[in-house]
Amino acid sequence: MELLLNEIAKDLSLPALLLDLQAFDQNCKSILEKANGKTVRIATKSIRSIPVLKRILEFDARFKGLMSYSPNEAIFLAEQGFDDILIGYPCWDSEALTAISLLNNDGHQITCMIDSLEHVHYLNEIAEKTGGMFYLCLDVDMSTRFLNLHFGVRRSPLKTVDDVLQLAREIKKYPRLKLIGVMGYEAQIAGVGDNIPSQLLKNRLILFLKKKSFQEIKNRRKSVVQALGKEGVQLKFVNGGGTGSLDVTSKEETVTELTAGSGFYAPLLFDYYRDFRYTPSLFFALPIVRKPAPNIYTCLGGGYIASGPHGRDKVPQPVYPKGGKLLPFEGAGEVQTPIYFEKEILEIGDAVVFRAAKAGEICERFNEIICVEQGKIVDRYLTYRGEGKCFL
Repeated sequence: MELLLNEIAKDLSLPALLLDLQAFDQNCKSILEKANGKTVRIATKSIRSIPVLKRILEFDARFKGLMSYSPNEAIFLAEQGFDDILIGYPCWDSEALTAISLLNNDGHQITCMIDSLEHVHYLNEIAEKTGGMFYLCLDVDMSTRFLNLHFGVRRSPLKTVDDVLQLAREIKKYPRLKLIGVMGYEAQIAGVGDNIPSQLLKNRLILFLKKKSFQEIKNRRKSVVQALGKEGVQLKFVNGGGTGSLDVTSKEETVTELTAGSGFYAPLLFDYYRDFRYTPSLFFALPIVRKPAPNIYTCLGGGYIASGPHGRDKVPQPVYPKGGKLLPFEGAGEVQTPIYFEKEILEIGDAVVFRAAKAGEICERFNEIICVEQGKIVDRYLTYRGEGKCFL
C-alpha cells in the first residue's frame, strides 16, 4: 500500500486525509472477533464522519448504537437518522438538553450520562419545563488504587454500590427520568499502551497493574448490576470496554455491549499494545514545498498533535516513504514539518504520508476523507468539519 498511497497523493490537492478501505474493513472484522458475540457501540469521537459511521453499521448487525461525546453532536446524529445514541459524558447545556428531552418524547432514544445528584435534579428540571423526558445511564468509576497510586482516569464519583444505589433511588422519584443503562470505562486497560518503545520498566509496571485491575473491575461491575436488579431497575444495557480492552471486557457475563472507536482507524497509539494489532487505515499526506538542506524535506503543515499528556507518543509520524524522521528540535509544526531521510529520494512537489497518534482528532483538520481501494480513489466522505460542524 506504501507506493499506492504516495502515487495517489501526488495527484491530490494536499494536505489530504486518506482512508484505506481494505484495511478499515479488516479492522471491522477484527473488532467483531474480539467482541466474542457481543454487540459493539461505536465511539463517534474516534470517527467524526457520518459516512464512515454508516459504513460500520452496515458492515454487520453486531455494530449497534453510537456513543457520542457532545449533546449537540447527539442532536446532529439524530437529525442524520441515527438512533440509540449514548452521550458518553455528563453535560450542562440547557439549550441542547431541552432539544434532547423533546426528541426523546418524539420516539428517539438519546441517553444522557450522569454520575451525581446535581445531574439528576438538573435534568428533571428541564424535563418538567419542556414536558419531555430523559433516558439515563450511570457512569461508574472503574479506576483502581494500589497503595497511593491511582490507576485510571478521573471520571465518575460513583465508586461503590452504595453510591450507585443512592443515585438510582433518587431517579425513581421523577417520572420523566428513566434509568436504562450502566457504563464503566476501564481506561487504564483500554486506553494505556503497555509496549511503548524505550520505556521497558514503565511497560512492565503498566502490564502488572492491568492484570491486577482485571478481576477488581469485573467484580465491581457485577456487584453494581446485581444491586440495581434487586432495586427493581431494569437495565437495557451494561456498557464496558474500549478498543484496547475488547478481548478482556467481552468475557464478562455482566457486560451486554462493548464500545470501540479508535480500532477502526488504528492510529499510532495502538502500535504500543502488547496483545493485539490492528491495521493502520487512516493517513494524511503533506506536500513537500522546500528543501532547506541535503536530506531534509520540508512539508506544509503537519502539526496535528494528539490530546492527553504531552510526549513523543502524541506526535504524528511520517510512514511513507519509509525511513523519514522528524527533526528533534522542530518536530511537527503548525505551518511546516521538516523531515530527514538518509538518502536523497524526494523532490519538491512530492508527498509524504503520515499517521496521526489518535484516531478521530485528525478529522477536525480536514473537510473530507478520500477513500482508497485497490490503488484507486473510490469515494470521498465528509468529516464533521466538512458538514460545517464542530463539537466541543
